[in-house]
Amino acid sequence: MPIASTLHSLSFSAPEAVTRLAARIHAIGIVLGLFLLAACSDGHVSFPLSAEAQRSLGDDVSVIILDPTNIANFTSPARGHAPSSLPTGRDWSYLVGPGDILSVIVFNHPDLTLPAGPQRSAAESGFQVGSDGTINYPYIGTIQAAGRRTDQIRGEISEQLATFIPDPQVEVRIAAYNAQAIVVSGEVNTPNRQPLTAVPLSLIEAVNAAGGFTDDAEPRNVSVQRAGRIYQVDVQGFLSGGLRQNNPVLRNGDVVSIPRRRAEEAYLLGEVSRPDVVDLSREQITLTQAITRRGGLQQTRADARGVLVFRADGARTLVFQLDTSNPSGLLLGTRFVLEPGDVVYVMRSPIQRWNDTISRLLPSVQAINTANDIPD
Repeated sequence: MPIASTLHSLSFSAPEAVTRLAARIHAIGIVLGLFLLAACSDGHVSFPLSAEAQRSLGDDVSVIILDPTNIANFTSPARGHAPSSLPTGRDWSYLVGPGDILSVIVFNHPDLTLPAGPQRSAAESGFQVGSDGTINYPYIGTIQAAGRRTDQIRGEISEQLATFIPDPQVEVRIAAYNAQAIVVSGEVNTPNRQPLTAVPLSLIEAVNAAGGFTDDAEPRNVSVQRAGRIYQVDVQGFLSGGLRQNNPVLRNGDVVSIPRRRAEEAYLLGEVSRPDVVDLSREQITLTQAITRRGGLQQTRADARGVLVFRADGARTLVFQLDTSNPSGLLLGTRFVLEPGDVVYVMRSPIQRWNDTISRLLPSVQAINTANDIPD
């Protein structure tokens, strides 16, 4: 199928993809035309191309014949998983802040412990840290609580109570965590504010607590805003690549934003059953997968030797050629991973080009013969 006809058919199903492809299609058409000029005089393309034929394509075009010796170079996409630049310190110690409610228990001295009772929870009967960061405790008065750990607060209460009670046994707990929190927004099912507790909260746990990623989320480019800076975190690198630093522990005030997934597409053109756009944003797709998912080659029209993949490489164009006329070629295609922007083009067979020429000429020949048969 000619490129122009394929683009026309695609324009009804994927207009945005065609718009993005239009800027490159002219250059690819020139390359394909030069490729076809390397054909022998009888209309047959010689595969693989000779060195002379490759030189005729120009210095900015390189043809790579895919075979068992080089296919390993193309089994994974060029993009990798980037380690997170966000500080990855995993030590976590919760510091009390304004709004937190503390539960203070002095063993064997119920008069110093506010009773919870059947109708009052520990949070309702505890000591709330004021906006100035302090609480008021019996016999002692004002105690600085904000910015301290619970064991530090317990130590001060025990030390000051010792003036009134011999060897006081004190327990300080946080009954309600209100001071520290993070926010998760963007492409999650339930964006929310999550309080931080004595248990460290990792990025993945925060996303799960927000309902998980939506179908449109891009986990490879999550942003975390901290202290006026924005860090990019490739969460997919943790999920599939095992990069531990890409699942950092969150800190107070962090704002996590999950972006919408951007379109990453390859384009399948030429003599295939259903020319179409191939979505690469959700999973890695190989050349054989892309062709078979669109119905395979047009058996009567395609040249199975001429499965071409055009790939931009800076100012140069790489043209990969795969011979799928035998099963080993299709097997090699399962190891060639497509990258965003790739254009797959399946050439028309020499026999079909001959048949098309005959089909176009026959009506004219038949018309001439009919005219010659009319008596004068």
